[in-house]
Amino acid sequence: MTRRAVVRGVGHYLPDRIVANSEFEASLDTTDEWIRSRSGIERRHFAAEDQPTSDLATRAARAALDNAGMTGDQIDAIIVATSTPDLTFPSVATMVQAELGMTGGFAFDVQAVCAGFVFGLANANALIISGQAERVLVIGAETFSRIMDWSDRGTCVLFGDGAGALVLEAAEGDGSNSDRGILATDLNSDGRHRDILYVDGGVSTQTTGHLRMQGKEVFRHAIEKLAATAHTALGKLGMTGADVDWIVPHQANIRIIQGTAKKMGVSMDHVVVTVQDHGNTSAASIPLALSVGVANGQIKQGDVVVVEAIGGGLAWGSVVLRW
Repeated sequence: MTRRAVVRGVGHYLPDRIVANSEFEASLDTTDEWIRSRSGIERRHFAAEDQPTSDLATRAARAALDNAGMTGDQIDAIIVATSTPDLTFPSVATMVQAELGMTGGFAFDVQAVCAGFVFGLANANALIISGQAERVLVIGAETFSRIMDWSDRGTCVLFGDGAGALVLEAAEGDGSNSDRGILATDLNSDGRHRDILYVDGGVSTQTTGHLRMQGKEVFRHAIEKLAATAHTALGKLGMTGADVDWIVPHQANIRIIQGTAKKMGVSMDHVVVTVQDHGNTSAASIPLALSVGVANGQIKQGDVVVVEAIGGGLAWGSVVLRW
């Protein structure tokens, strides 16, 4: 028998404020058509001024726990993927832990920007298969609206706020690809490319900073690296794109999503796309898309799902799982 980390619940939360592309036309040299044609984004959500990342994360966590039929005190560990925490410390995860009434176990954050949720899933899987935890809540939550330069039309129109969460639980499988749960992971980073996507501030500089991005360079790296990491993870299982029911990619740009699917030989009919409604929500984008995909009846139990993401660092990776 093989120990697997199986998805038991999924949920998400989006702030109330919806910002259409047209709202940017008054302050920027841009149009709804310009934004849509280059990114596929039509709208995004922004958190309220008094709404921190931990609030979004907690709301998504509660939705996932409700979906799993569990309560916070049944969870052994919480992992929050975020690049926009409430405070330098303590972690957002410990804040969520307190809000859920979870007094045991442990909680921590991971920071791999847009790839954070994939890194969080891989860490949760390791905790479960090693026997250190039975149930792990993995959350991606971001308030990227707080680090935008509102004069930079190349970045500020692309990002949004939100949170998504998954509940993983240990289960026994027979060790084959037919098992439910996480089947394979692949993680990568290359710090040589840090200057193409970064925030120009931080604790040691005593500034918050703003997001800076070389869009063309990010685009070039994204398609190549996303397809490669997905092929690597599938290759560990002797599988190919033909075995995949759904790709749930990081929702950064529709052209990146389309280019990656083409490189993998997977039809867009088998790709969950939410970028038009949420924009790029960084570490929250994959769990948000998973939750929406389940709610829409796309992702069903038994489906083979590949999640993949790339973010600042550069950091990128993928997870293959059977839902």
